[in-house]
Amino acid sequence: MTTSVPAHIGDAPGSRAQRRTLFVLVAAQALSGAGLAAGLTVGALLAQDMLGSTGLAGLPSALGTAGSALAAVTVGRISQARGRRTGLVAGYLAGAIGSVGIIAAAVADNPILLFAALFVYGAGTSTNLQARYAGADLADSAHRARAVSTVLVATTLGGVAGPNLTTPTSDLAHQLGIPHLAGPFLLAGAAYASAAVVLAIWLRPDPLLLARTREADRVVTTPDDADIPARPAVEKRGPGVWVGVVVMVLTQFVMVAVMTMTPVHMRDHGHSTTAAGLVISIHIGAMYLPSPLTGWLVDRFGHFTIAAASGPTLLGAGTVAACAPDDSVTLLTAALTLLGLGWNFGLVAGTAIITETVPLATRARTQGILDVTIAIAGATGGMTSGLVVAAADYPTLAIGCGILALAIVPTIVTTARKSRPG
Repeated sequence: MTTSVPAHIGDAPGSRAQRRTLFVLVAAQALSGAGLAAGLTVGALLAQDMLGSTGLAGLPSALGTAGSALAAVTVGRISQARGRRTGLVAGYLAGAIGSVGIIAAAVADNPILLFAALFVYGAGTSTNLQARYAGADLADSAHRARAVSTVLVATTLGGVAGPNLTTPTSDLAHQLGIPHLAGPFLLAGAAYASAAVVLAIWLRPDPLLLARTREADRVVTTPDDADIPARPAVEKRGPGVWVGVVVMVLTQFVMVAVMTMTPVHMRDHGHSTTAAGLVISIHIGAMYLPSPLTGWLVDRFGHFTIAAASGPTLLGAGTVAACAPDDSVTLLTAALTLLGLGWNFGLVAGTAIITETVPLATRARTQGILDVTIAIAGATGGMTSGLVVAAADYPTLAIGCGILALAIVPTIVTTARKSRPG
């Protein structure tokens, strides 16, 4: 293996290495959040204009999420072999390349190139989420959810700013002779490339490699007859992993489906792109900004409690969106805020469940594979959303997704009962 952790770094206090890791990840996530936001805001609108079909407006989200599925496996495998730094840098560079491809497709008015570029662009989204695992590698179990939430909340900085830069970047694109809806992808390409540079230079020591080194040192220094408390957790690995996946799959499906069609619904009822960008920026803020509080709640009250809360929260989001008058930006904003909050509950709690139940030796690879399932759920939600709205309407999509999210509650209740002793 070409990447290694120097011995003197391994001897450094764990809190110092963890603080440095979180600082670098926060900086990278703040940049990459702007790249993530571009596709969420105008991806569906760009496809609707190029394809002339509302039914296919969910295709960019589906393609981007499908690309993120492949990237999740790839980034996970690279991280497993060479560390988090190499895996995350590769993912963000792919996202930057995809952004450039989308711009080229818009200029050439080439839907095939657009589809291919959207697929590659999805790597940035996947990498943005994979970074949360890096924040937990060196964290102790009592503060793991808070470490995950610290990385997630950093995405808010770029994620909220990105959609509000839709108009300026569109104006810049027009000046450069680029279709205005492709303008936000100028920002996305620069944001993803900058995040890759930050990680490549400063994410040292690599958190996953350092965690392995410390784990190996503990094994060597532990007497053969000593009790190792971590071992019993392996017995809970199956149900723990699967309940975490179910929670994140359902929350991702519901969030992507409703979010994807909200800008389309708004524009179809006379709202401006700027108004849609504002709603999406507030939604992204709700996705990531509550993370520190959510992390504290998970560490304080347990994974299952907060994971279960995501179901009713998403139902509330769907209900508000379905009942909102077509001309009410305020109620749509409230609905998308609840949508982001419910997703945040599910992601933070689900991530903590998975990180706790997957052994360190296979953690990165397993996390990548599990994120594929989540990405597929998002792709399905994005593609299905356009078809549902074309066949019925936006309120039907919103309330249907809210009802689906309630399946999280019986899943949590059943697993919690099985995990009780006796």
